[in-house]
Amino acid sequence: MNALDHFLFGLYPYICLSVFFLGSLIRFERDQYTWKSDSSQLLKAGQLRWGSNLFHIGILFLFAGHFAGLLTPHFVYEHFTSATDKQLMAMVSGGTAGLLGFVGVSILLHRRLAEPRIRINSRTSDIVLLVLLWLQFALGLATVPVSAQHMDGSLMMKLAEWAQHIATFRGGAVELLADAGWIFKLHMFLGMSIFLVFPFTRLVHVWSGFGTVVYLFRPYQIVRSRRLNVPAGQNQPRRPGASV
Repeated sequence: MNALDHFLFGLYPYICLSVFFLGSLIRFERDQYTWKSDSSQLLKAGQLRWGSNLFHIGILFLFAGHFAGLLTPHFVYEHFTSATDKQLMAMVSGGTAGLLGFVGVSILLHRRLAEPRIRINSRTSDIVLLVLLWLQFALGLATVPVSAQHMDGSLMMKLAEWAQHIATFRGGAVELLADAGWIFKLHMFLGMSIFLVFPFTRLVHVWSGFGTVVYLFRPYQIVRSRRLNVPAGQNQPRRPGASV
């Protein structure tokens, strides 16, 4: 492993995560009025429903799958599923979700570039973000046929160990990627770069989506009526001068 690998897969992940968390916090504190999804639905609905729904279904499933698949230690599931079965399940489910997301983001990118009203009201960050997501989906789909060439699950296990080493600040993470092909490394680099640009784009609204989970655990609010509670059979008193 050369110096570039040590930087990209040993140091760069911490740079991206630091910017991701600190940048999001600073933006929330200083620019709360920009903390939104900036929907362009009012300009033209058109392809938005299909593109947005497909994109969100795909990316939410992939985020949950990558999070659980990479950060769950092997001993947690080794007693009821093998590495080979896990890889096959990841290829099928991830490939399906990736295809849905790829179609969705393609529709959104075409809509933003081809519709004059939407294009002129788009920021540079909007275009850059959609291009990055399009490339990331494409790379993810490209890893499926490559993964099919080694179905023993060994590389998938090393990728998961790399992620767990990074998350727990353990050394030796970079060496685990010695056998990883360039397409996997490029997919990983682009994924980390999306975390890097996250605080500077409309993606910050994702935090608000996660924040709504708090409402599930919030105590019930007791709402009292402003009208007087009068026992049945009695007339409710009226204010002086009130009409009948």
